Amino acid sequence: MRIGQVITASVGGIGRHVASVVTRLVQRGHAVRIYGPVRTVRAHGLDDLGADIFPLGRLPRLAGADVVHAHGYKAGALAAPVCRLRGLPLTVTWHNAVLGSGWQARAGRLLQILVARSAELTLGASSDLVVEAQRLGARDARLAPVAAPVLGVPEVPREDQRREFGVSDGDVMILTASRLAPQKNLGLVLDIARAVRYRPELFFVIAGDGPQRKELAERARAEGSRVRLIGHRDDIASLLAAADLALLTSTWEARALVAQEALLAGVPLISTRVGGIEELVGDAAALFDRGDTEQAVAKLLELAESPGRRAALGAAGLARAANWPDEDQVVEELVAMYRELAGSI
Repeated sequence: MRIGQVITASVGGIGRHVASVVTRLVQRGHAVRIYGPVRTVRAHGLDDLGADIFPLGRLPRLAGADVVHAHGYKAGALAAPVCRLRGLPLTVTWHNAVLGSGWQARAGRLLQILVARSAELTLGASSDLVVEAQRLGARDARLAPVAAPVLGVPEVPREDQRREFGVSDGDVMILTASRLAPQKNLGLVLDIARAVRYRPELFFVIAGDGPQRKELAERARAEGSRVRLIGHRDDIASLLAAADLALLTSTWEARALVAQEALLAGVPLISTRVGGIEELVGDAAALFDRGDTEQAVAKLLELAESPGRRAALGAAGLARAANWPDEDQVVEELVAMYRELAGSI
C-alpha cells in the first residue's frame, strides 16, 4: 500500500508512536511518505526509517496515496482539505483531550469538530476520546490500537540509584516521572507530600522538566517536604527499579506512558482515575478520584505500610501488562484498517 503519515510538532509520545508504526510498515513492504516539521522528523529519527520525507508545506501536493493517516487534531486539520480535494481516504488519531476554557481550548474544540466530520475513520487513544468524536459527528470512531512500550534494562543498580537521591534503605521511594506542566497536576504531589510530612520514611522523587520546575522546587523547599526534583532523565528503567511506588497525578491522560512503564516494571502504581487510565490498568493499580487529596493519601499510606500489598499490586501490574499488544500487533491492526478504508472509497 501507499500510505501517507502526517504529523505536526511532537517531542513525546506521538512522535515515538509514528516512528514505531512507520518502521514496521516499511519492513512489511509498504511505501510510506511522512509529512512533518524538520524538528519533529529529526527528533524521532523519522528520516532514517526508509520512508520518503516531505515538509508540511508539500502536503497540498499529496497524491497517489491509498490512505492518509494524520496524528493529532492539527495534523488532521491540515490533511483534511487536501484529502477531500484529492479524493483520498483519511484517518485521524486523537491522542489528547482538549482541556481548559481559554481561547486555545476553544480553538482546539473547533479543530476537533473539523477533523471529526472530515475523516472517514477516527481513532481515539482512549474510550472517552472515541465517545467525544462520536458526539461531534465522526462517521466511524474506534479505539486506537496502541502498543505497550519496550522497557529497557536498568543501567544503574537499585541501591546506587537510591543512594544518589538520598533515599535510605528503610525509606519508601515514591516516583513521579512527568513533564512539569499544568496538565500533570504536580502540585498534588506536593499536597500529598505535605500531608505525610510526619512520615519521614516517605521520600518523593519527581523526574522531568518543564515550565513549572522552578515553581515546584520553590514550593517544595518552602514546605520542607521530602521531595526531590531531579530534572529530565532518559533511563526510566533505572528510576523504576529504584522506586517502591509510582505516582501519577494528571488531570487527564489517554494511556499514560509512565503508567505503562510502571506496570511493565512491576512497580505498584497510584494514579488519578481519569481519561483512559482505568481501562488501561484495570484493577492492577490503586486509583483515586481527581482532586481528592485525602483519598490519594489514604491509598499511598496503605501501600507504603505494607510490602506485601505492594508486591501483590506489582504482580497484578505485570500480569495486566502481559496482555497489552506489542508494536507488531498494532501495525497489523492498522494495516487491516487501512485496507478497509482504501476499499471503501
